[in-house]
Amino acid sequence: MTEATSTAIADNAPAGSIGTTDPLRLLGQVLMLAVRHKASDIHLRARNHPILRIDGILRAVREIPAFPPDLLDRIARNMMSARHITEYEKNYQVDLSFGFKDIGRVRANVFHQRGSVGMVLRVISTDIPRPAELMLPDMVGNFIKKERGLVIVTGATGSGKSTTLASLVNEINLAQTRHIITIEDPIEFLFTERRSIVTQREIGMDTNSFADAMRAAMREDPDVILLGEMRDPETIETALTAAETGHLVLSTMHAPAVAEGIPRIITAFPPEAQASIRGKLAQNLHGVISQRLLPRKDNKGRIVACEIMTVSALARELILDPLKVKELADLIKKGAVGEGMLSFDGCLFDLFKRGLIDDETALQYATSATDLKLKLEGF
Repeated sequence: MTEATSTAIADNAPAGSIGTTDPLRLLGQVLMLAVRHKASDIHLRARNHPILRIDGILRAVREIPAFPPDLLDRIARNMMSARHITEYEKNYQVDLSFGFKDIGRVRANVFHQRGSVGMVLRVISTDIPRPAELMLPDMVGNFIKKERGLVIVTGATGSGKSTTLASLVNEINLAQTRHIITIEDPIEFLFTERRSIVTQREIGMDTNSFADAMRAAMREDPDVILLGEMRDPETIETALTAAETGHLVLSTMHAPAVAEGIPRIITAFPPEAQASIRGKLAQNLHGVISQRLLPRKDNKGRIVACEIMTVSALARELILDPLKVKELADLIKKGAVGEGMLSFDGCLFDLFKRGLIDDETALQYATSATDLKLKLEGF
């Protein structure tokens, strides 16, 4: 790492014996430190100090000695069930989640690198934030007022997609009497049932695949389905069918912007199937949220910036026409908030006006820095 990204965390070191060789105790110390510093991710590698990602920056924890390979291997195996160990030894990698006393739920990916163990962990908050706490635009709440349809959240890894989905699903749980099914790999947020009943299924533990779980969900009397990721054609098509048959489906995919997400769904299918998928998508897609996390002006964490498209009659026409689908970006840019449209640059301008981000950050993340600069300067 460079000097800029290897800043040591020198204050608020965990209490007790740092450098203990007890694997669970040492893991607990690292997790407690991550929670204290509000780290989004924890990197553990053999012969390295723990590294925390805090507000997007990697910082080494030099108060905890570098991990010997055998100790890190013991930590990894203490986290795993027998099934996880079998998968890990076969594939040299495994995804899992587990509960840790006094910490909460932890998500982990354990893997081999350079012949030794590495892992990335994330502490999942037991408190599911409300949309207002996440400072999501008000129009996002309109997506969960529908009885049916597909809502997609896009963004890069670590952009907060899972948190946004959990927040929206919990709003349904708090306000509506529904049967909510979540299909995740692995389960992240644990929902406490309020007005809804919530069934949570984890890939590899409760079902073999997203596609299998989606097919089964259709026979489990769902009203709302949270699908962790639309990652293959079979899962995408089943999600569209679920939306078509009267269910509200919320899912994620990796795409940097709304207009790029739609073609990615379509081109996941062979050419002969794309016309049919366009039709299903145009009829059943209710809205798309694309998001990025930006540093706040007050240096107190990060804030979400959103691009939002509510599917209108014109948007449906553009989705149906392979020659015009690229025009979705202009439709969002020109659309009004009252129509359910919000461009990234429009959101950045609003965050700047509210004093939540500075002009440098706004221009750094802008889709068109030149246009936004003129707007920031009052032109």
